[in-house]
Amino acid sequence: MGSAVITARAAATFEPVGRSVATARAFVRDTLQGWGYNDVVDDAVVLTSELVTNAVIHAGTAADVLCLRSAEGVRVEVADHYPEREVPLQSSGVDFGSPDRENGRGLLLCAALASRWGVEYSPTRKHVWFQLDLPDRPVGIRSAGPVLPTSLLPVTDQRVRVAVVQIDSTGAISAWNEDAAHVFGHTAEQVAGKQFTDFVAWPHTPGTSTGIADALQLSRWEGSYGIRGADGRTIAVYASHLRVRDNDGDPSTVCLLVRDDERAVLQSPVRPPVSDVSSDNRTADPFEVFIGSPAPDDLDGLLQRTVERARDMLDADAAFLLLATDDETELEVRATTGLPSARQRFARVPVEAGTGRYGSARMPAVHEDLTAVPGAVPLLTDTGMRSVVTVPLKVEGRLTGSLGVAAENSGRYSNEEALRLQFAADRIALAVESARLGELERLRRGSLSFLVEASDLLAGTLDRDQTLALMAQMTVPTLATWCAVYTIADQSSDPYLSYVLHEDEDLIDGLKALLSKISPPDPVPTPGARVWSAPAEAGHRAAVSTSTRALAADAPLSMSTATRTTLATAQAVGGETVVLPLVARNRVIGMLTLGKPSDDHFRQEILELAEDLSRRAALALDNARLYSERMAISQSLQRSLLPPGLPDVPNVEIEVIYRAAGEGNEVGGDFYDVFPISDGAYGFAIGDVCGTGPEAAAVTGLARHALRLLAREGFGGPAVLERLNAAILDEGARSRFLTLLYGELWPREDGSALLKVVCAGHPLPLRLRQDGSVVPAAEPQPLLGVIDDLELYAEEVVLDPGDVLLCVTDGITERREGSRMLGDDGLAEVLSTCTGLTAGAVASRILRAVERFAAEPASDDMAILAMRIPEPQRS
Repeated sequence: MGSAVITARAAATFEPVGRSVATARAFVRDTLQGWGYNDVVDDAVVLTSELVTNAVIHAGTAADVLCLRSAEGVRVEVADHYPEREVPLQSSGVDFGSPDRENGRGLLLCAALASRWGVEYSPTRKHVWFQLDLPDRPVGIRSAGPVLPTSLLPVTDQRVRVAVVQIDSTGAISAWNEDAAHVFGHTAEQVAGKQFTDFVAWPHTPGTSTGIADALQLSRWEGSYGIRGADGRTIAVYASHLRVRDNDGDPSTVCLLVRDDERAVLQSPVRPPVSDVSSDNRTADPFEVFIGSPAPDDLDGLLQRTVERARDMLDADAAFLLLATDDETELEVRATTGLPSARQRFARVPVEAGTGRYGSARMPAVHEDLTAVPGAVPLLTDTGMRSVVTVPLKVEGRLTGSLGVAAENSGRYSNEEALRLQFAADRIALAVESARLGELERLRRGSLSFLVEASDLLAGTLDRDQTLALMAQMTVPTLATWCAVYTIADQSSDPYLSYVLHEDEDLIDGLKALLSKISPPDPVPTPGARVWSAPAEAGHRAAVSTSTRALAADAPLSMSTATRTTLATAQAVGGETVVLPLVARNRVIGMLTLGKPSDDHFRQEILELAEDLSRRAALALDNARLYSERMAISQSLQRSLLPPGLPDVPNVEIEVIYRAAGEGNEVGGDFYDVFPISDGAYGFAIGDVCGTGPEAAAVTGLARHALRLLAREGFGGPAVLERLNAAILDEGARSRFLTLLYGELWPREDGSALLKVVCAGHPLPLRLRQDGSVVPAAEPQPLLGVIDDLELYAEEVVLDPGDVLLCVTDGITERREGSRMLGDDGLAEVLSTCTGLTAGAVASRILRAVERFAAEPASDDMAILAMRIPEPQRS
């Protein structure tokens, strides 16, 4: 700014993403309005928008925005961080290129709008600056209004109370006058030293980044927000902030606060009206005359520019624009100025006439005093606006929206203003509809991509808990601020709160506790979203109750963690809450609940997307339920096929290791059993049914139970297997051949054990002697389930102390790695290294050797039965 003295500065950095352009515009607008530079706000925002677009979109880097204030005007600098930018050579002229080009247009605008501008380079960055000078004003005069009759003056209470609050450099309250105590209910002793932000309910306007902490740092700021009173309710106030410093140079902020309906006491005069068409611009495009050039290229920017220009054109206090739904039955709030837009954004009002309805949508309408017609314009309820003019936006005779301006005084508008506003609405209707259709197309493409990804994620799991988590994580924060999933086990069960998620993890526990205390929504099968007010009402009651207890205990709100949590939870559920049924196979299996924070609303497109997601999620959740039920049944049946446990056999160590092939299988085609027979005799068996899975497991159950029954009836080994062979053949087409090693064991008093073994087509049992030699302990005989007449015989084996008998299934011996197979010889070689090991150690070493033989997981069932005769202990 040359030699001008800098009196204030504000800086911010914006990430290289598309939404940063709108955020940068809001930052510059808020800063300049806070400084009182309303005359140059629009030009500054236009230039900033173009320069930030060049930085974050075309250069692809972060953009640094710096605003500097002096007595002469304002200077704005926009810098990027492009690392390889060449410094331009000096030339006799400046070539801005074509005005239609996307990049480079910011410099063209600087030349047209700015008082002075320039470009400065360094090796790592470039920044463009422009200066806008303030128009000359008479010394000592900002603006002045006419002398008005007493009846037209703003209405206030008998005594206007102006709360004066001083905030120190740390954000703590250092002064709180009597009017503040009267309006808000907190005494000066209760709030002294507490953070001002603890009492402020700040309107988080979409697309803006300025918060209360930022506003307190500005040299001047004026606007609306809320203060939480001692009774827990939020009191709407109009505020004027002034940043000062004391004699020691320490800064603080003085805040003047009045009730919002008394804002005329503090509110700065509105900007002078802007003429529609200047005398030297008669041939200009009417759209560009009204909206300005260049026109914003995004819908939200276009709508915001429209309401601001409409407000200025009619010297209004507020303006608003609503867009119609496809069926023209509702209007959705999309842009406002001078109103609490965070509370109203995306709110919907019906078009039809009637109490609380938006009856002036299809035709121009002028309301001289809204107090005479309550509810005529629901958007303006409790805003202090008295007179309003609204006009429709129409394209080819179809209602596409409504534009309105309002003033705090009655009788401000007539048919003449309605005609002027309708003329402007006709100029911008087509552009707004085109931008809206473009936005809808982008939303639909994004919705399709979202649903495809959601379907893939939901189809990728059959776990119920994981499905619930996915449902919530896909909705938060993409569709809603918080989400709760209720499930219904069966028709006779009540809904159960199964999962809760909030985008702020610190609020999840409080939200879950709040929802657990209220009755769940009714499980209505009607499709579509329906509003559920219970969470907001419960949150409000909890906030009031907690605040009342805190005040009764003379404890400031900021002192109690429990109170802060309750108030934060009430804020979280204070907006719109909707419930969507989860319907699968013509049955309501749960509800998906989506919520917004205080005074926020859902877009219709978001609700439609949530409805599509709920249908997919319901089917995925029901599939997970069915899978879990079938898995439980399958596992219960499989466990019934396993032996209940191994008996304690005197002087014999027994160990079994069993591995069933296939995910979720506990029993396959391999089986084992060890059981007492009678008179000190024990039976043991290990077998392999052809195949794996449930079919093989069915034959497994038949074989194991038949062996026990026949052995306990007194049949010897050959007779047992011959009768089992007949039973398998009786199964007909369901029968499967079976290899089986069956034996009977008698422990002897001398420490040895006598075995009678029949090996019907099964891998031969191996005997490990104390000297390390390994030999087969039986001869091969025909397998079962193939021929009718079997002639089997039993072979006697005596195991001496220290001997091991190893029995395995072919899943062990046929373990493969490429063309290599472990085989009988490989198994014998491993067993020969097990001399002196216990039966458990022998079985474990065999299993490790089998697993290490090949890298791939086993594709066949495996069973290992090891029996060892322990050596007598030496004294």
